[in-house]
Amino acid sequence: MTQRSRLRWNGAAALRGTRAGAVRGLRLAAEHVLAESRKIVPIEEATLERSGVATVDESSLTAAVSYDTPYAIRQHEKLNYRHDAGRSAKYLERPLTEQASTVAEIIAAQLRRSLRG
Repeated sequence: MTQRSRLRWNGAAALRGTRAGAVRGLRLAAEHVLAESRKIVPIEEATLERSGVATVDESSLTAAVSYDTPYAIRQHEKLNYRHDAGRSAKYLERPLTEQASTVAEIIAAQLRRSLRG
């Protein structure tokens, strides 16, 4: 006697789940980069640090981490500025580069999770 199994593929639901997993992964990854960045962002009165935000554009599946003060770019780019111990220029670029594999793992974990249903 032969036993048969039926597999029903619901592609639309799978894509929705995968997309939701990607959005969740992007959000968590961006928050991770923001947290790492806040550890080294130049700090005087903490205005720059408090202006940091992580956002996700769900329609384009992109994430961004930004700081919003008039001097954020200057503080990031000017390598000759003096900062308190442990604080530095490239406060966003450096964590993003150093955490690239962790960012990829965070996103991949959420995608796997979404596929398990």
